[in-house]
Amino acid sequence: MNPSLPTKPASTTKPTGHKALNALYVTQFLSAFADNMSLLVISGLLTRNGFSAESLALVSMAFFLPYILLAPFVGPFADKYPKALVLVAGNALKLLGIALLLIVDSSSIVMLMLCYFTVGIGAVVYSPAKYGILPELTANEQELFKANSRIEAYTILAILTGIGGGGAIVASASPLWSSLVCAALYAVSLCMTFRIPRTHGDRSIRYTREALQFYKSAAQLFRNPITQFSLIGTGAFWMSSAVLRTAVLAWIPVSLGFRSDDVQVSLILATTSIGIIAGAFLAPKLMQLKQFFKSVHFGYIMAALIFLFPWIHSTPIAILLLLAVGCMGGIFIVPMNTVLQEEGLRITGAGKTIAVQNLIENILMLAGSGLYYAAVDMGVSISGAIAFQGGILLLFLVFLSFKMNKLKVQHH
Repeated sequence: MNPSLPTKPASTTKPTGHKALNALYVTQFLSAFADNMSLLVISGLLTRNGFSAESLALVSMAFFLPYILLAPFVGPFADKYPKALVLVAGNALKLLGIALLLIVDSSSIVMLMLCYFTVGIGAVVYSPAKYGILPELTANEQELFKANSRIEAYTILAILTGIGGGGAIVASASPLWSSLVCAALYAVSLCMTFRIPRTHGDRSIRYTREALQFYKSAAQLFRNPITQFSLIGTGAFWMSSAVLRTAVLAWIPVSLGFRSDDVQVSLILATTSIGIIAGAFLAPKLMQLKQFFKSVHFGYIMAALIFLFPWIHSTPIAILLLLAVGCMGGIFIVPMNTVLQEEGLRITGAGKTIAVQNLIENILMLAGSGLYYAAVDMGVSISGAIAFQGGILLLFLVFLSFKMNKLKVQHH
């Protein structure tokens, strides 16, 4: 992608840009840390108020819903107004969602869903601006590439520490104090966004026209066999990841004998993220990009590993299993993500491709969480529901396998 970079005087670009980028990195880390911690805060509230293990899936669904409802509008919104202001709005909405936890009746699951829905609105508003602002804060393509890498690195670090460290805070503090810590993180992140300069937005943008263009872009991407394959593949992966994150939080206490508020529960869960990072690192070494469709084989291994969950009752084996599931998932998704961005850039542009990808992923995450909730609510065990999710992933993989022959022909 070759974004048009704003021209700035050579003498002022670097210091201003570097200060603004450092503020953005801190903002992103704190916001992403609190995003991951907020789910654990709500999970603790559900447990304390006697809700069943599967009820966390309902609350998660409330978070995915804004991504689906607002998908056609958040990109244009981030372009219409100064992106630094959009980051402020996103963090303010996340802060509002957590602040609501302090005043609503936490024994009502509808109220907890409303709080997480508000956090979700903030997350969907925040997301396009954090990437869209980078060309405005960098002076050339090399700086832009470096800034993108750093944003990803800080996000991954925030996921790991947010699940592990955030889980430790939730386990050792009362719901009130853990909610206050989470709110404070969003508040500091919000304050840091004021250190990012406000550039001009494009007030000529019209939401109706952009929404129609969004659905046109989605149709174009689904007509292309390569981008269709990648959209379905990445969507299936994130659906499985979302369900596993919710289910494994309930599965660890049941199968490994930990108390649900034990800090080790979130630390064990964090090993899946470590596995995904390892898989993402290994993927380019295991296959060439032109053979990206071979990543389906690693998806099959991931599905096979998910089927092992009902038989695991040892913590060391569970940790190895979660690492392996994450690693196979990382190898599965990275080639498809890369080829989707390359082909999508050519077909509709990078921004629209990512927006469509976000929509598909969140529709599938919502559907997967709903099916998981329904399965457990009908009496299926947590382990059985995890295996059921493995079966859904398997169906997607079989569908993708049927698509592989056409892709092999195209890539020869």
